Amino acid sequence: MSAGRSDYPVVEHVERPVNPVFSLVSDKVRMPDGEVARRDFMHHVGAVAAVAVDADESVLLIRQYRHPVGETMWELPAGLTDVPGEAPVDTARRELAEEADLTARDWRMLLELHTTPGCSDERIRVYLAREVAPVPAHERFERTAEEAGLTTRWVPLADAVAMVTTGELTNATAVAGVLAAARSRDNGWTGLRPA
Repeated sequence: MSAGRSDYPVVEHVERPVNPVFSLVSDKVRMPDGEVARRDFMHHVGAVAAVAVDADESVLLIRQYRHPVGETMWELPAGLTDVPGEAPVDTARRELAEEADLTARDWRMLLELHTTPGCSDERIRVYLAREVAPVPAHERFERTAEEAGLTTRWVPLADAVAMVTTGELTNATAVAGVLAAARSRDNGWTGLRPA
């Protein structure tokens, strides 16, 4: 059963698995006034993303089809934290290699997001990846499905920020990652947590 906070105790918990990524949850929660309310949400395995920044302070964006919105979108390399025992930063390393054919020597925690806390408990850890280098051709991952058609582009960080304000970049994780990376750059890449 979900624990809830002490001032919002869960008195009934029903979870219906949908697939390996998420399940649908219905909780009955006692409110501070004593009433019981039903709260439905999606329990998500979580995810990571990588903001890869090169020596010229450009950020790597990928363009990928996303079926729920029916659009091909600019995003960051990202993936699910669905491998048991894999540290989130290692998942980010793997996703950067698989989706962008890149490695990075310097990894820092850039930010953490609850993407849609009104309807999901999904949490995404966004890492800053610097000192990037290409994955050797013979070690590259073979992409399939939506990933088979993805493209990559290095975008100057200032231009990526402009993509946010013009609405060209709307993926929430990418928006937050780009803006946080720009702020971090303005601070001399200091003050970030270790990965």
